[in-house]
Amino acid sequence: MNHIPHILLIEDDTGLAANLREVLDDEGFQVTLCTRGDEGLRRATNNDCDVVLADLRLPGMGGLELLRQLHAAQPRLPIVLMTAHGTIETAIEATKLGAYDYLQKPFEMPELIGLLHRATDAGRLMREPVALTAGAPSTRAALVGTSRAMQDVCKEIGRVAAKPVTVLIRGETGTGKELIARAIYHHSDRAKAPFIAINCAAVPENLLESELFGHERGAFTGAEQRRIGRFEQANHATLFLDEIGDLPPSTQVKLLRVLQQQTFQRVGGTETIAVDVRVIAATHRNLEAMIREGRFREDLFHRLNVVTIQLPPLRERRGDIPLLVQHFLKKYAAEFGGESPAVSADALAVLQADSWPGNIRELENVTRRLLLAARGLSIGAEAVRQTLAARTSDTTPPANSLPALVGALLARAQRGELHDAHAQVLAEAEREVITQSILLARGNQAKAARWLGLSRFTLREKLKQLGLHPGQHEEP
Repeated sequence: MNHIPHILLIEDDTGLAANLREVLDDEGFQVTLCTRGDEGLRRATNNDCDVVLADLRLPGMGGLELLRQLHAAQPRLPIVLMTAHGTIETAIEATKLGAYDYLQKPFEMPELIGLLHRATDAGRLMREPVALTAGAPSTRAALVGTSRAMQDVCKEIGRVAAKPVTVLIRGETGTGKELIARAIYHHSDRAKAPFIAINCAAVPENLLESELFGHERGAFTGAEQRRIGRFEQANHATLFLDEIGDLPPSTQVKLLRVLQQQTFQRVGGTETIAVDVRVIAATHRNLEAMIREGRFREDLFHRLNVVTIQLPPLRERRGDIPLLVQHFLKKYAAEFGGESPAVSADALAVLQADSWPGNIRELENVTRRLLLAARGLSIGAEAVRQTLAARTSDTTPPANSLPALVGALLARAQRGELHDAHAQVLAEAEREVITQSILLARGNQAKAARWLGLSRFTLREKLKQLGLHPGQHEEP
């Protein structure tokens, strides 16, 4: 069954609390409400929650003291603070003490929802351990495979995890670089401290330096308050810089200084801030070629390249494909609430013969599609061929595929083979958009329903009608 994120809401304003609870319930979160800081500390310490959302001013125990005690007891638990304008400086200090982030009242609900989703993902990365042994397929995050290449990767993780060195993870897109970074983190001496991750390619270039190092008030247009950056948040912890090859030159200079001196300055600031951060970086780019072209600093490369872990592409470890398929089937069958279907030897042979340009990520997506299409039955070679063919046709522009579908149905209608071409087009389109939304949302009906503009009840009914694991998507 897909995990429903659990939010512990600590807010003494009953009107705001009721409004927040309603919005978060509709978003698909499970919400527990406390009205006192001391009660919230007790519940967060004793109960399993994914994120704490707390006001800074609370009866029984203030938000700052709540943060101090809770962060000391559960350093991997993301804590988001809500604060009025008059306490913004305190909230910034709270971020230094370990708060995941803060929101200034009044805030927009989409801003809060986006922040809680990011905090939930960050907490999952910290709490979900990565298994290094192949073993039997599991729903846990794991480095799956018995090939010599994967054995070498696991040995390298074991050698470097506990050492205070910078690690550069290299490999093609989709090979699992983030999983390696998390494995290093979980087996390091900083495993009880936070794991802060940032994708350098996903942040706009003009905001990346502020995201990494923070900024002072007035540093640039829109900088209305001081902001704490990821390096400051990761003090005494681990910072994962994904897609390091996408750093702009100006940010490369500042990153080099941090790696050399363990100090930096916020954007627009003059204060020198010392930090103790263990950096793990990853890239799919050819950094040596970028150095020759003048797009990546050679001195930064040598600072990052203290230890390198090279991940093999899937086409070089085809023997691991059966184990990976079983792992993904078990994982998503559990999330969708069904049983993991059997896979024929012929089907596995077809999968092993593919080139997998998207590597493990592509195999994972194909396996999810096979699981949805199987409807509880075994997976054969023909189902695999059809899914792989559909995957290839996904690259065709949508403008081409819809006319082709309409043309084929109208041709059948012209031959007298069907008499409801209009209904068939609508049914096929609905099936495709619902299937893709459920895949993209990883089985989370609340997310898929929101994207589609449907209620969760309507989506559940349509899933049953379309035969997409009928009755197995029900949420607890």
